[in-house]
Amino acid sequence: MIEARRLHILRAVADHRTVTAAAAALYLTPSAVSQQLTALEQETGHRLVERGAKGVRLTPAGEILLSHTNAVLAQLERAEAELAAYSSGAAGTVTVASFATGIALVVAPALARLASTAPGIQLRVQDAEGDASLPMVLDRQVDVAVAVEYRGAPPADDPRLAHVSLYAEPFDAVVPVSHRLADAGEVPLAELAKDPWIGPYPGNPCHDVVVLACENAGFQPRLEHSSDDFRAVVALASADAGVALVPRSALIGMDLTGVVVRPVDGVAPTRRVFAAVRRGAEEHPLIRPVLDALGAVAGE
Repeated sequence: MIEARRLHILRAVADHRTVTAAAAALYLTPSAVSQQLTALEQETGHRLVERGAKGVRLTPAGEILLSHTNAVLAQLERAEAELAAYSSGAAGTVTVASFATGIALVVAPALARLASTAPGIQLRVQDAEGDASLPMVLDRQVDVAVAVEYRGAPPADDPRLAHVSLYAEPFDAVVPVSHRLADAGEVPLAELAKDPWIGPYPGNPCHDVVVLACENAGFQPRLEHSSDDFRAVVALASADAGVALVPRSALIGMDLTGVVVRPVDGVAPTRRVFAAVRRGAEEHPLIRPVLDALGAVAGE
């Protein structure tokens, strides 16, 4: 009989591509992960993984088992949810990973809302970029991720995750007060093609939004300065170091001395924010109120 614990390890290896990375995510040693994979191969009677210089990949038999793994683990999450509901699991801790602006906009207000609507539920919040929070959910390090859509992100119909849309917001152009377009009502991105740019590092979901918006305007941005902290991005723009695109909510309460903020001409680049949990866990009596609170706050 196949052990579900080993299926979870198989999925982690498929997600992380190396035994070492999967072991770190699962708080196991690489040897323990290798032993469990070997045991799983013995249980199934098939070779499931192939190791190479660039990491680990699943064999065709491994891919077949992985497709069933996602369904099995989702069903186990549903079973846990129903059992928790049966025992009226109205008290407990839910861990939420979110990027900083998401914490300010929806997570912190949801925490305050839960204090009155579900006082038995305690939120434990961790700051994590959207591309980091989704693997944290899959690896059971956190229960809920508040993340941003980005190229390469798991799609809404991913069999491992259940998505709840929260909000979408535009990016605004941030230019120095001395910039030639500082007096424009709206900024055409194509007019910034020759400017130096300031933006997040590759891997940050907002980096993808900025680069894709510029590509759609017909150019590749010349990123001279990089920071994942939008306060630093705006500070550099105020020092006349370049131009930037910044999510509108990230500008709230920020010192904008030395810069001008203008909407983008035409279709503005947008970041779409969603909450994600392991598929099957969305109706857990501890997690469902958290998702409802996040959705209610985002809709206000």
